[in-house]
Amino acid sequence: MNLKEKYKSLKDKPEAVLATNFYNFETLRAEMEAAAHLQKPIILQLTQSSISYMGLENAVNMGKTALKYYGVQGWIHLDHGGSVELAKKCIDAGFDSVMFDGSELPLEQNIELTKKVVKMAAEKDICVEAELGFIAKLGQSTENAEHTTAHDAQFFAQETGIDALAIAIGTAHGFYKKEPQLNFIRLAEIKAATNVALVLHGGSGVPHADVKKAVELGIKKLNVATEIKNAFMLSLKDLLANNTEIDLRKVFPPAIHTVKELVEGKLQLV
Repeated sequence: MNLKEKYKSLKDKPEAVLATNFYNFETLRAEMEAAAHLQKPIILQLTQSSISYMGLENAVNMGKTALKYYGVQGWIHLDHGGSVELAKKCIDAGFDSVMFDGSELPLEQNIELTKKVVKMAAEKDICVEAELGFIAKLGQSTENAEHTTAHDAQFFAQETGIDALAIAIGTAHGFYKKEPQLNFIRLAEIKAATNVALVLHGGSGVPHADVKKAVELGIKKLNVATEIKNAFMLSLKDLLANNTEIDLRKVFPPAIHTVKELVEGKLQLV
């Protein structure tokens, strides 16, 4: 089952798929152990930074091998692809899904470039995600952020032919300075106006009850990244604070376990 088919199978169900970013073997292992333990599907995400760090072929092959090794249903996804060229490289490298993020571009340009990615992806029946509205990235202010409208979401989806759409309803990337207030009314409006899988970015730090409600109202993909990095590094820093151990195989497992528990908690929400 490809990711397009997975989204269609969830269309009338109050369920979603968890999407987690991985940054190295250790975070990948933690995510795989969590998904295998709960026997839940998962989307493994790679950003441009992670691809640059691990290498494109290394990264995608790590993900595909891990899914097979752990017997988990899953897909490899380009998260926040910033160019048509990067999307093409990922499509050619065997990704199951790519995101073109033109959310900071004028609407017309976002539509134009997204359509190019959709056309390329169609040749291999690969899922395409886009973003519409302002979902603050690291370092950007969340003040006076405008939420995606149902009208714009409907128009954008029809014009581009995308499979999934990340919408702005009150979340942000990175750490929250205060508890986010999700616009559930807007989410319901967008769900009623579109036929694409709706995506909630900035899932790290959103209260569990709000995540569950968002899924019930139509979110089909929940992104979690910041909490994974944070949990891994905090665990590692704590372990190394008063430790002379130099064997990486002994140092990393506690941090892997911490991330595994975090991901299991997120998987139980979707």
